Parts: sequence; C-alpha cells; structure tokens
Amino acid sequence: MNPSPDVADLPARILIVDDDRPSRQLMEVMLNPEGFVFLTAASGEEALVIVAQQPPDLILIDALLPRMDGYQVVAQIKANPATRHIPVIMVTGLGDRAAMMLGLLGGAEDFLIKPVAVSYTHLRAHETKANLVCRLLLEK
Repeated sequence: MNPSPDVADLPARILIVDDDRPSRQLMEVMLNPEGFVFLTAASGEEALVIVAQQPPDLILIDALLPRMDGYQVVAQIKANPATRHIPVIMVTGLGDRAAMMLGLLGGAEDFLIKPVAVSYTHLRAHETKANLVCRLLLEK
C-alpha cells in the first residue's frame, strides 16, 4: 500500500484568469519552471465554475475582465465558506492606488501590476504555497 503523498510535495494548482490569451500564456510560461499545475479561464464566470469544480491552491486574476470583473469574482470566492481560504492575487495594468486598495479590501491577498516581473511572480506563488502548506498542517 502506498502512503499518501506529503502535501508539501504536491505541485500547487494555479488558476490563471485573464480574458487576454497571451497574458494567460505568459503567466504559464513564467511559472512553468516551478512545476505548478495550471488551470485557465477567460472570464469571471468560467473562473467561478472551475473554482467550484476543481478548487485551485492559488488564483491569479486580472482585475479588468468583461461582464464580471476580477473584483466581483474575488468577492464571490471570499463570500463562499467553501472557497474563502483560496488565496487570490489580482493582476492588472492599472497602476493607481485606488484600484490596488479596492482589490485588497475586497479580499485579495496581493496585487501585482503588469508587466509582472518573473522573479516577483515566482516569489509570490511560492510564498502563497508555503502559507497553504502551513495552514493545512495546522488543520491536522
């Protein structure tokens, strides 16, 4: 019988939400060397379906999405007791403080401004996975 794998050894599942396909692909390329598993969504509605069916370990979401923007998606994720623990990092081209504060006050754990530096994205993703592992271990 195989023992269950250590949570720390499992690759983190990252949901990348952006209506711009090249932006989604760029985030995957930047984070691919880290061994993460990627899920992608092109809209807020699609992201909510994925979160409900296959909850990721981390969500990277563009703030400016058509129809349902990233702020609305984060609000729904954080309002749901089953998903509120999932860390969310908002990513946007908006560099103003008001947009950043709106995301953080809405429940996002962090806010990145495009163009995103590769090293900073790696750091934030690893910190978020480390926090997840610690939380899971504390729950045992």
